[in-house]
Amino acid sequence: MLLSAAARRRTPCPGGALLVVGDSPRVVVVGGGPGGYEAALVASQLGASVTVVERDGVGGSAVLTDVVPSKTLIATAEVMTLVDGSVELGVRFPGGAGAPTDPGLDRPGGAVTVDLGRVNERVRQLAAAQSGDVRERLRGEGVRVLSGTGRLAAPDRVVVDPADASADGPADGPADGSAGEELAADVVLVATGSYPRTLPDAEPDGERILTWKQLYRLQELPERLVVVGSGVTGAEFASAYDALGSDVVLVSSRDRVLPGEDVDAAEVIEDVFRRRGMTVLSRSRAQEVKRVGDGVVVALADGRTVEGSHCLLAVGSIPSTAGIGLEEAGVQLSESGHVEVDRVSRTSVRGVYAAGDCTGVLPLASVAAMQGRTAMRHALGDAVQPLKLRTVAANVFTAPEIATVGWSQAQIESGEAQGEVVKLPLVGNARAKMQGIHDGFVKLFCRTGSGTVIGGVVVAPRASELIFPVALAVEHRLTVDQVAQAYSVYPSLSGSLTEAARRLHKAPSVAG
Repeated sequence: MLLSAAARRRTPCPGGALLVVGDSPRVVVVGGGPGGYEAALVASQLGASVTVVERDGVGGSAVLTDVVPSKTLIATAEVMTLVDGSVELGVRFPGGAGAPTDPGLDRPGGAVTVDLGRVNERVRQLAAAQSGDVRERLRGEGVRVLSGTGRLAAPDRVVVDPADASADGPADGPADGSAGEELAADVVLVATGSYPRTLPDAEPDGERILTWKQLYRLQELPERLVVVGSGVTGAEFASAYDALGSDVVLVSSRDRVLPGEDVDAAEVIEDVFRRRGMTVLSRSRAQEVKRVGDGVVVALADGRTVEGSHCLLAVGSIPSTAGIGLEEAGVQLSESGHVEVDRVSRTSVRGVYAAGDCTGVLPLASVAAMQGRTAMRHALGDAVQPLKLRTVAANVFTAPEIATVGWSQAQIESGEAQGEVVKLPLVGNARAKMQGIHDGFVKLFCRTGSGTVIGGVVVAPRASELIFPVALAVEHRLTVDQVAQAYSVYPSLSGSLTEAARRLHKAPSVAG
């Protein structure tokens, strides 16, 4: 039975939040990805009665068909990359190529191969296991989980519609409750994520023309994979499948791959791609993809065609915000269909919050999780710090990886930020030499005058791990001198970070 507003005494909290006094606040989370399940955990911790409504499985696409699967696949590709470079380190393979003529680039003659069917089986198993772990954590915290599609009937009511069957990812197992249930809510969080964008003349069939959600059903390695799109997703899969042994063609509509990343970093990745034998077609826009027999033909806007055994469409994503009652409830959407939110994840409707890819703030699982946690703390009256995108660390899982945090060099050069830049190639790092690392660098940015660290870029194997000390420096406003005074292990790749900090030190002027 729905309780009337008069039946519950409500008290405004600081910043316009709404706290229900007396009974436990009722929180309904629509979407069980990182933004949703992290919000649910915080809300439960703060004493709310919490229900999560998820269509495809707890963990959402991040766990089932996106982040966890792709990085599991990339983990295998990473091993193959290490194998490729191991001949230089003196490792020999039966039937291998022998000593390379170009260090680090020759492959060991096909002595090591990949069973993609087993790789993808492991990918699906790990995704399902991770989903199960999240579900058990939610249940252990008293969160109710419903299977279905959540739809806003009003700002304070959510209806659970039947979930459509999906073949894109592994099933998550049974959930509590049933479709058709109507839920009363004091707070609603929308965390519905996004889904792959396709092209008008490129319809995925799940066999030869694929989105990134459909890759994990492949049993055999694509002989020739045409990747359409050179953003983060396209570059990561192109790098991975090249390492796994596919002949890869990367179709980029821009002047370079990874157009949103640091220019020097993108140039390193594109150079590595080409040296490893990948075909990179710059300034080439895909117009049509057709399946022809056991292969595909990709037609480019300039009249050229590219043939392959498979085609991966990596041309962005679309927010999952249509048909769930948002506009009818008064929630304001952008022209792209994203939910508009402020820095504490409030929408235009009181009591309705949003988090994750459906907001378009920054499509990272870490950001989605922080948005969800922030939303619940704000809604339920807990201490809250507004989202600070300037301190978010991000990573591109190519080989080598690109990790960034804070202000960029482009922003410094344009005058948007006042800063100084130092760049150290890894070829001068002792540990890099020992490991046979030839590509990559460390950049550090500091504020002019104060020397405060305001950003950085790392291009290296496991750059996702190396960026953390830079992120700490940015978050806590450390100076380059403070970073330089910290001891780094010798030899280590992190030693290049302290060296960069030392080079940014400014000696005090000497009085005459």
